[in-house]
Amino acid sequence: MKKITFLALLVITGYGCSSEKQVKLSSPDENVSIEVKTKSNDSANSGSSGLFYSVSFHGEEIITDSPLGLEFKGMAPFGHECKITGTEFSKVDKTWERPWGKRKTVKDNYSQVNLTFKEKGTSERTFRLEIRAYNDGVAFRYIIPSQEGLSSFKLTRDNTGFRFKDNPTAWAATYGGFVSHQEAEFKKMKISEMDSVVFGLPVLVKTDNETYAAITEANLTDWAGMYVSLKPGSSDELTATLSPRRDETDVLVKSEAPRHSPWRVIMFSKKAGEFLASDLIENLNDPCALKDVSWIKPGKSAWDWWWCNSYLPNAKFLPGSNNATMKYFIDFASEMGWQYQLVDWYWYGPPFTKTGNYVSNPESDITVSNPDINIPELVKYAKSKNVRLFLWLEAGHADKQMDVAFPLYEKWGIAGVKVDFMQRDDQEMVNFYHRCVKKAAENHLMVDFHGAYKPTGDTRTYPNMLTREGVMGNEYTKWSTRITPEHTVTLPFTRGMLGGMDFTPGAWVNVKPKDFKTEAVNLTPLNSKTAKATSSPMVMATRCNQLAMMVVYESALQVLCDSPDNYRKSPKGLNFLNIVPTTWDDTRVLNAEVGNYITVARRSGNEWFIGSLTDSKSRTIDISLAFLPAGKYTAHIWKDNTNPEASPSELDEVTIEVTPGSIIKAELASGGGHVVHIKPL
Repeated sequence: MKKITFLALLVITGYGCSSEKQVKLSSPDENVSIEVKTKSNDSANSGSSGLFYSVSFHGEEIITDSPLGLEFKGMAPFGHECKITGTEFSKVDKTWERPWGKRKTVKDNYSQVNLTFKEKGTSERTFRLEIRAYNDGVAFRYIIPSQEGLSSFKLTRDNTGFRFKDNPTAWAATYGGFVSHQEAEFKKMKISEMDSVVFGLPVLVKTDNETYAAITEANLTDWAGMYVSLKPGSSDELTATLSPRRDETDVLVKSEAPRHSPWRVIMFSKKAGEFLASDLIENLNDPCALKDVSWIKPGKSAWDWWWCNSYLPNAKFLPGSNNATMKYFIDFASEMGWQYQLVDWYWYGPPFTKTGNYVSNPESDITVSNPDINIPELVKYAKSKNVRLFLWLEAGHADKQMDVAFPLYEKWGIAGVKVDFMQRDDQEMVNFYHRCVKKAAENHLMVDFHGAYKPTGDTRTYPNMLTREGVMGNEYTKWSTRITPEHTVTLPFTRGMLGGMDFTPGAWVNVKPKDFKTEAVNLTPLNSKTAKATSSPMVMATRCNQLAMMVVYESALQVLCDSPDNYRKSPKGLNFLNIVPTTWDDTRVLNAEVGNYITVARRSGNEWFIGSLTDSKSRTIDISLAFLPAGKYTAHIWKDNTNPEASPSELDEVTIEVTPGSIIKAELASGGGHVVHIKPL
């Protein structure tokens, strides 16, 4: 870091019976600024922390005087009565390289101030606030130094608030509490309508002046996951709420000083969808901890679970966790040039007890295959087809056996693991994630987390963590009507902005909403006694909609959900699933309106892939190719058949010549999509 001056404005004022000291920090382009203030003896803030902050974007104050501070068990809170005793300013402008992701070369450019606070009164404890201002947002975290009387602590409350001006519109999801898979719709509402329910992150906000803001957190390490709720008695202030520990429910975090909290992040943009292309969250994480990343291979995977309880009419076996099923999917992955087959649950026996509450089965062993499947044999078979395997694991079993199982999987030749049913983000569970991904890296295993909490950017540190769920994805179409075009086009602006999202696209039975049906779900694999014909899983979206998700939704491991039988009998669009990459050199958002439509362009080498999604409204979107370098190109287009009588599974293909001056008119059907593959001529 290079120390500089005049990055911050330091002001000391005195009036009446109160005193105020404030520090202002601006981003490198000076469009984002954050002020931190200390106040004392101010009756207007009676009962609140004496430490506040506000944030402005392009001169508009978005976050107004909002509290800061932490509370601890058996101690006075930090931040109530304090003074600034030290300021250290710096600036960083550097780049780093991703092994995979939305952009190969990442620019990390920010202004920073480290503030030291000392409490007034007899204790005179100190703590620090580290603040960064980026061109697209601000981030701050609490630092608790080691000091006399504070060697260990129990955090009971994070007093960070987010007070918005003028009651703006928000999109937010509630998961019914702290124990969940974090799978729900992001619903549109006013801040004042968020009542006392706990909402997950991110929360997307739009002001009356067309500014977009998003609240989230970054670098969640050995801490509790953050949510927000409307502060009691307030109509405009969201307050941080952390997931409680299970062993001591009035405690959020147990730790020792020195420690720092995760980053509290507020992102800003004048354009909808821009957060999808931002690198801010990963920039706030530690550099890669792995010396060698050459073994980490993003790719596409076939997947049996969507069909594990369904009848496959052309298969000469019962679908489920058996060798015949896996070879059936491996063969198709090989045909398509996909790199992986995901072997889902029951391969090592029943993962849960029979209580019906998804309790980890203590009798299951993740080092032993069930009698109908032979994992080492399948690894050998898959290798002959240029395919590798991922293995599903229940989190409790992984926690108990990873030290033995992960080295065994490497010996077998397994590519990675899908760890499922964590359902929490308290401090203990957050630590499990980190322990799991580190142990996986030691044994050259990639990781896909399901039943997971939101991403916080730690794929920068451990890039073997390819993707995660924490999203209401295509699996819900098996038992609900909740996967609507409105939901799928809202995700890029909300959950999708945080990082890899294992939505499992690629559904090949595409119907109109009036024709949609759910399956009668039996979540255990079929056997000779339970075999029966069932309806094919389906989606209320067009074929091109499912293709476009491969571009719009970021995931280094794209797991394709449908059956080889469906893909083979209706091959239109398979050529796109064959060629589309899962990792990128650049990402641009071209068109966007929250919950209505989005167009994303991503570059791989000198080729571009463009995906567009729409809601239930059919529309035409103009796609400008002005981002292309000078030259001539071919554009191969997959587009909806917009005839009202056409099946949503129908699509048309056309190849045209384009230049940077071209505009492609993308005609999207209801619940539709549009994809383009551009190559230099």
